[in-house]
Amino acid sequence: MPGREFEPTGIMGQQIFGLPVDREILFSNHKKIYKKRIEKRQRKLIVKIHFLKPFLKRGEKILLVTTGYSPLASAAQYLTGFLFVYLKRCLFVFTNYRVLHIPVTPAYKYKNAIAQIAYAGCRSLALKGGTLVADYGKLGKSEKFRGVPVSDRRKIKMLLGQLPISGTDNDTADRIHLCPNCTHRLEAGKYVCENCRQKFKSKLAARIIAVIIPGGGYFYTRHYLIGALNALLEVLLISYLVYIAVTSGIPQKNVKESLYYMVPLALIYLTLKIISVIHATHFIDEFIPKEKLLKPNGNSRANPNSN
Repeated sequence: MPGREFEPTGIMGQQIFGLPVDREILFSNHKKIYKKRIEKRQRKLIVKIHFLKPFLKRGEKILLVTTGYSPLASAAQYLTGFLFVYLKRCLFVFTNYRVLHIPVTPAYKYKNAIAQIAYAGCRSLALKGGTLVADYGKLGKSEKFRGVPVSDRRKIKMLLGQLPISGTDNDTADRIHLCPNCTHRLEAGKYVCENCRQKFKSKLAARIIAVIIPGGGYFYTRHYLIGALNALLEVLLISYLVYIAVTSGIPQKNVKESLYYMVPLALIYLTLKIISVIHATHFIDEFIPKEKLLKPNGNSRANPNSN
């Protein structure tokens, strides 16, 4: 049954902070030579994934933890600009079965969202420069994960050359999101877990809130700092537009001159709204739980309806 993919590991083999690892690979470089600096970095990153144990399969071991950025649609990425780093930071956990993709805050704090890229579901999984490119085994779909650190690139290439990438498993031929509550597989476009009934935020609500509330799309998706900045800018633009509209009615005021200022400001305001809607919609794809704090219970086996 597919549900077995997400059974807890129990106490198996070598562990760090309760997580099963392959120490020989985890703490070594691409030549499989132990390096103290690598061990230090890996231990710092493993602390950030302390919640991961219920998500791991039986016999699964962590080979490498590294950082990067989640994929963005081209339009969203273009409109994000320098905020790309702030908005889309993530962790990658390479195991002997798959890559776990974990969206995090700029301080690498878990955001209660996690997905997997199974080696068996990829036609290819390659590192090109600092970009991890996943070519899935169906419909020609691919994704790019940018920002892989230089220090980890040669080791990742070594690992990818040894891992069982086949592109033959149609059930896992995609980046698959997992429920942060029960670890069960989630279905795209469905904002409730079929196993534990955990509810997630929806795209429709994100779009409506982004349109009617200044900064609302960011607040709804829990990007509070950028939401506050966006709200401030929107309020200032609206206030100035209202001021110009009111004062343009004064007889001495040139109406054409007022329009000369209003049209560009209105276009800037509209652009901000479009960007916030695009961002909010894109963040929803990560499956944001309605409850802010969740602790995975790993009970996917206990539910007879688990897939």
